[in-house]
Amino acid sequence: MNLSIVGRHLELTDSIKEYVESAKDSLKKYNLDIISTRVVLSADEKGGKKGFVVEFAINLAHKNTIVIKQKDKDLYAAIDLAIERAKKVLRRHHDKIIDRRVKVDEEVANTPSLEDADEIIPTELDIYKPMEIEEALNELKNSDKQFYVFYDMDDKLRVIYKRKDGKFGLY
Repeated sequence: MNLSIVGRHLELTDSIKEYVESAKDSLKKYNLDIISTRVVLSADEKGGKKGFVVEFAINLAHKNTIVIKQKDKDLYAAIDLAIERAKKVLRRHHDKIIDRRVKVDEEVANTPSLEDADEIIPTELDIYKPMEIEEALNELKNSDKQFYVFYDMDDKLRVIYKRKDGKFGLY
């Protein structure tokens, strides 16, 4: 993971750089594909009040860039607050990924394996001649099946079935 630290209107000391690097290392625990992180530290003075702005831009693989800005009177406090917000965002993203993985794993675990399934014996089908709808209806009435599939005289595949009300339906 690449790290870029930029200072605007302030001098970057080694201690500031080490602090940002150690803070950035705490983001690795989420096991996300972080491509690069850009940290911009700037001094801000408005209305005679000094303050610091910390901006984290975190580039994730297959995801948009996460940008977090934090203002505070103390530079180290601003870095800490920005890291906490980054952790929250990355944790949410990590939890979404984990939840999806768990659901997929459960679906795979719940699907029956081929070993548990009944043995399927392939058979060759006889070529059936087309039949009248009345013939198919008689076949269905004489059997205990719920439906009967046949080719009609127009060479269309048809299904005749028993309805709950005792009548018959035709597709």
